[in-house]
Amino acid sequence: MKYQFSSLKRSIFETFQNPKYSRPALNNLDHKLEKYLNFKNGFFIEAGANDGYTQSNTYYLEKILGWRGILIEGIPSLYNKCKTIRKKSSVYNCALVSQNFSDSYVEMHYANLMSVVEGSLKNSKSQINHIEKGLKLQDIKQTYAIKVPAKTLESILDEFSDLPKIDFFSLDVEGYEVNVLKGLNLNKYKPRYILVEGIFFDEVNSFLESSYQLVEQLSFHDYFYQIKE
Repeated sequence: MKYQFSSLKRSIFETFQNPKYSRPALNNLDHKLEKYLNFKNGFFIEAGANDGYTQSNTYYLEKILGWRGILIEGIPSLYNKCKTIRKKSSVYNCALVSQNFSDSYVEMHYANLMSVVEGSLKNSKSQINHIEKGLKLQDIKQTYAIKVPAKTLESILDEFSDLPKIDFFSLDVEGYEVNVLKGLNLNKYKPRYILVEGIFFDEVNSFLESSYQLVEQLSFHDYFYQIKE
């Protein structure tokens, strides 16, 4: 009931283009991004979309600035919520992988906002600690493992015959960022800006530095890149 009331209140404010309840990003990221993305009708990709609202880095762009885009979420229950909330955008239920990933499915471990792909945190101890922390912080009773379809981001983008230029790519997949980036040909698809939650920053930066310039560190683990001209 409380969620429904909050959603209704937010919807009413958005009808009048009032963003009071439409900036859900963690660490005020949607405020910090505004100096780079403060224009109408852009196009985004958000990998790790959750329910489409909670801690979303693109919700404000869609609801207030009229953007649309592609949202990817691996956990089916969160994907279903995301589809309901983000009707203007295309929502995919899958886990993004690298080009050389050979299986059709990926195993994920549920921890809501801190859900992880099996092996993404390098070792089992780090993975267990991460999941346990996620359960505790979000007051979740238990985790579960689930297999979800594996896709490269490039294969998703290839489905669009009229794909506009990509203004912004938000990537938050709990340590699996480099694998996701390896599933995208950056010579073919060139997001203007990329925001990465980089648990393994050195690996991410090493992968991107030939094509992208690190512009700003927006929080203790969020790094904002701009394509090199």
